[in-house]
Amino acid sequence: MWSEKKIIEYLKRNLKDKRFKHSLSVRDTAVKLAEIYGANVEKAKIAGLVHDCGKYVKNDEMLNIAEKYGYNINEVCLGNSNILHGVVGAYIAKNTMGIEDNEVLDAVVYHTTARRNMTLLDKIIYIADYIEPLRSFPGVERVRKVTYENLNEGLIMCFDNTIKYVVDKGELLHNDTIEARNYMLYSLKWRKDE
Repeated sequence: MWSEKKIIEYLKRNLKDKRFKHSLSVRDTAVKLAEIYGANVEKAKIAGLVHDCGKYVKNDEMLNIAEKYGYNINEVCLGNSNILHGVVGAYIAKNTMGIEDNEVLDAVVYHTTARRNMTLLDKIIYIADYIEPLRSFPGVERVRKVTYENLNEGLIMCFDNTIKYVVDKGELLHNDTIEARNYMLYSLKWRKDE
């Protein structure tokens, strides 16, 4: 596996400056969340750093890599191939950077859509991408505050905001996001009573 320094050099060459700074900020936020919630800090650091390494791959190539990687390309992906940059990022992380840890690779894959029954690392990377300090949009401060108090409640807020945003733009919702929200909401509200 590449050193963190070599990964940073790769990102600096392959990402636009704003995206590069975002990646460093996601790394730092992921580390902070990992420390708070007891996740593996090194895995959070690497996953946060590389999560967007596939962001600027051309759409056709994104589809080809995702298909080669065995990802299910549905109508949502065809309608918005940028949603596949997590899958492409995991492919680059594994095949170019030598990252073999499946937990790290999965967190990179699902940072765009989330998924049902997310691991702690999945949750941390998904939400770190959403709340890192360079992000500025209405309501982000509230999501940050809640996340640092209760990761799962912050995650529900992220899902709700993301779903509303996608619906308001008239775009397709990925089933993984809906399933992730429903599973998390069910786990928090109803499962604890069983």
